[in-house]
Amino acid sequence: MMTFKQLEAVYWVTRLGSFSQAAAKLHTTQSAISKRVQELESLFSVELFDRTQRTSRLTEKGEEMYLVAKRLLEQRDEAAAQFTSSQEVVRRLRIGVTELTAMTWLPRLVELVRTHHPKVILEPDVDMSVMLRDKLLANEVDVIFVPDACGDERFTMKRLGSVENAWMCKPHLFDGFKIRRLHDLSSHTFLTQGDKSGTGVIYNEWLDAVNMRPTNIIVCNSLLAIIGMTVSGLGFSYLPRESLEPLIQADYLQVLKVTPPLPKMNYVAAYKSEQRSTLISSIVLLAQECCDFSRVLQKS
Repeated sequence: MMTFKQLEAVYWVTRLGSFSQAAAKLHTTQSAISKRVQELESLFSVELFDRTQRTSRLTEKGEEMYLVAKRLLEQRDEAAAQFTSSQEVVRRLRIGVTELTAMTWLPRLVELVRTHHPKVILEPDVDMSVMLRDKLLANEVDVIFVPDACGDERFTMKRLGSVENAWMCKPHLFDGFKIRRLHDLSSHTFLTQGDKSGTGVIYNEWLDAVNMRPTNIIVCNSLLAIIGMTVSGLGFSYLPRESLEPLIQADYLQVLKVTPPLPKMNYVAAYKSEQRSTLISSIVLLAQECCDFSRVLQKS
């Protein structure tokens, strides 16, 4: 088997012009250098140096071996430098986020990563929670930030924060109707993200638990589209209260005060338990620091 010591012998004999100088460079004896060269020659049944000359001159095969040795030694040195350097290595990190995260605190996370890990290139993937979970399992993303609906033992999950949702509609949409209890809404059009959304999965289970079954449902995979349809008066929906406060104050949306109230939606960071990465752990800590669903279009 070819070794780095043998390659070093060929490389330095060629670079320095003699076996004795190569031995001095590698802090060994001339006989040891000769033995390493002979081992390579025996391994491939070729002569690497023309021993009829007084100087250490390469044969044609020796020149080929020198180029191989040069390339492999450079690669070895690059690998050693990469894993012993105190500086962070350039790498790409794929993060999966929901639409609500993208609309609120994602820019702040990107800026924090740039500050703390300047050589890390983030690749955000905006999708619905169930799709992000599947991408994490398929190694298409490295970490995801989603509602706590995964419940998968293969994941390590860290708490990030929570979202306060409220039932909303276009102002005056239900004028003339008495909307005091959640069941009063059951006959009206319900706008929801459905079973591909972590929030949708959790709230659909909660609606079943309180025996609330809307008869007219529009399912859409975009939170932004649901907000637009709600503002347009097409129906009612559960929407993030704090981040949409400007629309509420501007009279584009109305909060419906009904009982029972919606439970808060907890968000988590999830990554594969088998993936031990200090970088991912650091990114999760940064996400915990900047997680804030209170405003849309946040500045970094």
